[in-house]
Amino acid sequence: MSSSKLQKSTFPLIPVILLLLAMTSIQSGASLAKTLFPVIGAPGVTALRLGIGTIILFIIFKPWRLRFSRKSIMPLLTYGIALGAMNYTFYMALTTIPLGIAVALEFTGPLAVAMFSSRRPIDFLWVALVIAGLAFLLPIGNNNIDSLDPIGIIYALSAGVCWALYIIFGQRAGAGYGAATVSIGSFIAAMIFFPVGLIQTGPELLFDISILPLALAIAILSTAFPYTLEMIALTRLPAQTFGTLMSLEPALGALSGIVFLNEHLTMTQWLALFCIIFASIGSTSTIKGKPKITSVD
Repeated sequence: MSSSKLQKSTFPLIPVILLLLAMTSIQSGASLAKTLFPVIGAPGVTALRLGIGTIILFIIFKPWRLRFSRKSIMPLLTYGIALGAMNYTFYMALTTIPLGIAVALEFTGPLAVAMFSSRRPIDFLWVALVIAGLAFLLPIGNNNIDSLDPIGIIYALSAGVCWALYIIFGQRAGAGYGAATVSIGSFIAAMIFFPVGLIQTGPELLFDISILPLALAIAILSTAFPYTLEMIALTRLPAQTFGTLMSLEPALGALSGIVFLNEHLTMTQWLALFCIIFASIGSTSTIKGKPKITSVD
């Protein structure tokens, strides 16, 4: 076999591995963030992640070199607000519900964007699977001890809505700025949600030097490292393959919760999780021309 043919046949393997590492990093960062909640709360962790993450992204992408137009201002603002609100509501959800369940509920946002971009009959199958998954998860009329906290569910679904807005406005904002868009959005998010976290947590706790190493690790695992790997994978993988692999994120979140947080799910919750995962894989495999699903948990 010639070297060119060998290179072509093994080419997809490296970006697939990079994407899996990125998703694992994001979920590990979320698990680490949850361990810091008892110290500074979810708003404080959100503030530190956005603040430190923005500094790292600025170093990587150097957005000060960009030129901004009036037309780009509103998409960038909406994108940044959606990014910050998604981080805030997702971490608030983690205070009361398991990581894997929060990721699955949040994932309904980009999944809805993907499915609503098509009108094919098979999409009804994926919608039905999502509804089935949510029916297993939502504790409607269920007083069982395994029921999930309703406030946590609302926060997770709100994070999904914000993720959907992030995709829609991120595409518009990113049309002129490419990969550097995420650093601009992170800056806007930090300008809004860092003060929110500071007020809710208090400067004494938020600026405690002893938590800085952990906050730095969260920012790297949840932001700098996975975003960089995803950018590399995106340039080397077809959009359909990228979206299909991203569908595994709820399962990785659940596994991360089990390993790092001892959050064991019930059989019903696992069934719900896989309904949403299979719906995402199915929609990604059958819908053409949909927006990319990018991971920003």
